[in-house]
Amino acid sequence: MDKTVISDTSCLISLNKLGLLHLLKLLYDKITITPEVKLEWGKPLPNWFIENHAENKELQSKLEGKLGKGEASSIVLALEQQPSIVIIDEIKARKIAQTYNLEIIGTLGILILAFKNGSLNNLENTLLQLKSNGFRVSDALLQNIIESSKSK
Repeated sequence: MDKTVISDTSCLISLNKLGLLHLLKLLYDKITITPEVKLEWGKPLPNWFIENHAENKELQSKLEGKLGKGEASSIVLALEQQPSIVIIDEIKARKIAQTYNLEIIGTLGILILAFKNGSLNNLENTLLQLKSNGFRVSDALLQNIIESSKSK
């Protein structure tokens, strides 16, 4: 059974700034977003994005007390659309998603996957550009990823 891939807004913004939004299509074919993510994104998305809303508004409201609307709705939809993968970057949101045993990947993971499958040629330059665009990641983690990628 194929997994539903649900994205929060942060990954879309980060990949779009790099001109690499298409990597999501190459890796997963279809990406599901919630109306809340669509609203946060605020502009048209390619037709391989599917909009779907979370049903459990009670849980969504509870999570919105701790997270943004896009993150909360994405986590709830991921719970409802099992098996699923949720693309989320914010540490607090990732920790909450982990408490629900959700499969999680973030922008860094997407870039690593794309590099490993040959869809991205220069991981190091892409990561440095990502960070210069304001993506928050420690220098130590970036260096670790870059070193690991060299042994590909």
